[in-house]
Amino acid sequence: MTTATPRLMGDDLIAMLGLLEGANSAELKLTVPDEAHRSTLVSLGVDPLGAQIRQVFFFDTPDLALNEAGVVARARRIQGRNGDSVVKLRPVVPSELPDGVRRSPAFSVEVDAMPGGYVCSASMKGTVPAAAVLPSVSGQKRLSKLFSTEQRAFYEEHAPAGLAIDDLSVLGPIFVLKGKLAPKEIPQRIVVEMWLYPDGSRILELSSKSTPAKALTDAVRLREYLESKGIDTSGEQQTKTRTALDFYAAELKAHAGSA
Repeated sequence: MTTATPRLMGDDLIAMLGLLEGANSAELKLTVPDEAHRSTLVSLGVDPLGAQIRQVFFFDTPDLALNEAGVVARARRIQGRNGDSVVKLRPVVPSELPDGVRRSPAFSVEVDAMPGGYVCSASMKGTVPAAAVLPSVSGQKRLSKLFSTEQRAFYEEHAPAGLAIDDLSVLGPIFVLKGKLAPKEIPQRIVVEMWLYPDGSRILELSSKSTPAKALTDAVRLREYLESKGIDTSGEQQTKTRTALDFYAAELKAHAGSA
């Protein structure tokens, strides 16, 4: 899935600033066109041998009913450390979220900003033991075992009525390579992620975390740095999650149709 990339201006910029006021963090993102993947990695000096391996699993129905309700459920296996899980709601307006939920240390609100667009999301996160993900995604244990009591309550509040976590299908895994850069020219770190899809397609995303107060300044600085490296920041943007959901939902439907 791609989105057009005009610069944010006027009312859109004002709306994003309003969301930033109520957010805990901001993440600045850029997806790189397919034909520029190799040149981008070379210009940034990315060492592929330093990448961390991840497997990402999404949970939804074959018709993506959960995603259509604005809810994303996900778990990850991460090389060399514990896994994690998240129940994410988007879009949200921070001022409309209950105070009790916002006080939870597992809960955060983030604005994702990319060329031409932005979205504010709320996430209830959890840590999963390294060996716990595969038994659930393979059907040996319930999917709900991957989520904490807080996460399950957050899910039940926002998911379509009657759609339990254990009723969801496993969409994945997506194979991900993640690296980090600390350029001398700018103070922020850059995360480089390559998402590898089973059909051979790829998404290369560059991102950088920021505080809400510094997000606009950091965005300008990051864009200038990337452009100084010859990286186009005006191309069409792709969404990693939606691309993964669409791929595996189509696969589930194909299997159901041939059964």
